[in-house]
Amino acid sequence: MLAFALGAAWLQTRPQLPPLAWAALLPLGGLLWAALAPSKLAMQRHPARTIPRTLLVWLLSFLTGFFYAAWRADSRLADALPAQWEGRDVAFSGRVVGLPETTPNGLRFVLDVAAVATPGATLPGRVQIGWYARPGEVAPQLQGGACVSLVARLHRPHGSLNPGGFDFQASLLQRGIRATGSLRGAPAPAMDCGGAAAARLDVLRERLRVHLRAGLAEDPYAGVVIALALGDQDAIPAAQWTLFRQTGTTHLFSVSGLHITLFSAMVYVLVAALWRRFPRMCLRLPARRAGIALGLLAATAYTLLSGFGIPAQRTLYMLAAAAVVAWLDRAPTPSRLLAVALAAVVLIDPWAALAPGFWLSFAAVATLLYAGMGGTRRRLWRAWAHAQWAVTVALAPLLLVLFHEISLVSPLANAVAIPLVSLLAVPLALLAAVLPWDWCALVAHAVIAAGMAWLETLAALPNPVFHTAAPDWPAFLLALLGTALLLLPRGFPARWLGVLLFLPLFFPRLPAPQPGEAWLTVFDVGQGESVLVRTAGRAVLVDTGLRFASGEDAGARVVAPALWRQGITRLDGLVVSHDDIDHSGGAASLLASHRPDWLLTSLAGMPPARLSETGRALLTAAPRALACAAGQTWTWDGVRFQVLHPPAHHYAHPGFRDNDRSCVIRIDTAHGSALLTGDIEQLAEMNLAERRMPLAADVLVAPHHGANTSSTPEFLAAVRPRLVVVPVGRRNPFGHPHPEALARYRALGAEIARTDRHGAVEVKIERAGLAQRRAVDDEKRYWRE
Repeated sequence: MLAFALGAAWLQTRPQLPPLAWAALLPLGGLLWAALAPSKLAMQRHPARTIPRTLLVWLLSFLTGFFYAAWRADSRLADALPAQWEGRDVAFSGRVVGLPETTPNGLRFVLDVAAVATPGATLPGRVQIGWYARPGEVAPQLQGGACVSLVARLHRPHGSLNPGGFDFQASLLQRGIRATGSLRGAPAPAMDCGGAAAARLDVLRERLRVHLRAGLAEDPYAGVVIALALGDQDAIPAAQWTLFRQTGTTHLFSVSGLHITLFSAMVYVLVAALWRRFPRMCLRLPARRAGIALGLLAATAYTLLSGFGIPAQRTLYMLAAAAVVAWLDRAPTPSRLLAVALAAVVLIDPWAALAPGFWLSFAAVATLLYAGMGGTRRRLWRAWAHAQWAVTVALAPLLLVLFHEISLVSPLANAVAIPLVSLLAVPLALLAAVLPWDWCALVAHAVIAAGMAWLETLAALPNPVFHTAAPDWPAFLLALLGTALLLLPRGFPARWLGVLLFLPLFFPRLPAPQPGEAWLTVFDVGQGESVLVRTAGRAVLVDTGLRFASGEDAGARVVAPALWRQGITRLDGLVVSHDDIDHSGGAASLLASHRPDWLLTSLAGMPPARLSETGRALLTAAPRALACAAGQTWTWDGVRFQVLHPPAHHYAHPGFRDNDRSCVIRIDTAHGSALLTGDIEQLAEMNLAERRMPLAADVLVAPHHGANTSSTPEFLAAVRPRLVVVPVGRRNPFGHPHPEALARYRALGAEIARTDRHGAVEVKIERAGLAQRRAVDDEKRYWRE
């Protein structure tokens, strides 16, 4: 079963699907397995003869899982939006799946397509639709389970591609969503959408959500109560998710396996205790079996009420396996139960390995089994402390691989929050959802508020979170070996060596430029821009990406994790070229997460009345903000940075647009140069030429995302780049990059890299010459076009 799951997981790392015809050879492997069967006498005399047969079983199981996942993937990829229907308005009807999500700037929901009204159009079975508010517009009224007809403009799944970053396309693939798009107009009620049973469940969840919202009104932790009862994680504000991440308690504030297990156990204990008070009932059905049946029923009901998410499914399958075994009075080893649950999850969801929760949940359970194998009897509080210690140590390597951070206060936070949330808040939240009395919801909110006060106290401590670079495989495997040593029973010799095996994980050897060299990374932040410049010992970020329509921003979602992955926990400087949301949208998040020593921006030279609300907030949050002006220079590790634009007097001139006041920075190394241009257009390019600025550079980050109003022939003739990197979003509404601008780049013989096609682009200006790496080449997966 383990080999089967690993085979399915390995497929998710492949750049393309294998030919399914090769799966026809698996029965031949079964015949070979049968042919290798030794006689009983041979097995007794030569036990080693069974080894080849055992290895063959592992190999066949691995390949079975691999080809099973490939077959499922091939079927899902076939359910695609035809290329000719991308970007076109299509009328169709379908049923809203789950609960619609309200975002700061609109609405987002998933729809199972029932019928297509547009002649000739073909749509995949499940799509995700967004509606983004414009001034004066009223949000459409949608409810979970509703059957609606609408018009939407759809696109094939696409997401930002940065090394080690969140894979939006993979997430959509796992959920079966094969197109995304935007709502055009208002949806209308429809009939005959199918899926009536699932719809009734979603309608019930929607009613319960309305009931809880009415009972809690504007209470600060109302979203947490709703999330614990109904699995609606989108109800929790982003600031609270940040607190949970800092304290290592994220798993507690969604419907997790821990909640379902403890809720099921509570029902089991309660039912069994009450059942024993009725002897006649015990004669018909033992109290233990009654508790097992109703405990599993309670777990199933909670899983359905929470939306039947994948993490909840994993727990339900494991509990079902345990319940069947207990009902039959069997006593299998817990590790076999875990293996059965693992295989069941992968059988139902071959893409489970793409979810970090899959690895963390099974690793946590396996750790508890391993740590308890010594059979030492402990008092309750000691057993609880030992379990916290074991899980914290065991999950540290995985957390650093997946998220590049671990919470140092997590053991203290979970020691209090787990019993408070799982044993008190969850039952109260469920009671509040199904009972008509508001006091249940208010009591649940009060319990959560007490837990939040504890978490806020811990988060206020100095450095509650430890960040480090993504470990390599040798360091990760050594840390796993160290975990196995540290968790051995007391008295086992040399357990302390496990601490030494953790050192490569926490203190990795990181690649870095040599003195006189510079590395540039142009991140893929959609229709925005963010460029990291590294020297031998310093790092500066130029622009921070955009704020998305969902209310999230590229600084927190894309750039900060990428910086942590490279071992950059603090920036030496931050440059925000100008007051456009696609360049400054992530600045506030990065000021908080990476605490740059200074902020250099054209916003600091502008009167506050002419700044956007985002710009004013940025200057308020920055500890030291300077206006960028031509003539500013600094040198780090033999690399010279020079501000070429704007001249200081431009700030007082109302005739210049924000784009033409963008900070333009030139980077000179001993081996080449680069030019970062922000969103300058023709006027600023002419001004640079008139002032005879040194423009010639090997690398050019395209002005204004490759717009035709920039990259004039005269400007490009002065720069003459060998490489042009265009930071641009796929199918953006502005038509960037413009074909004529691309033609001008090609006319110079420059190589062109585009973030919408190539993902993040890393350029190294070093002794060996100019080298570049593209994320699309390093992160090849079968689901990407």
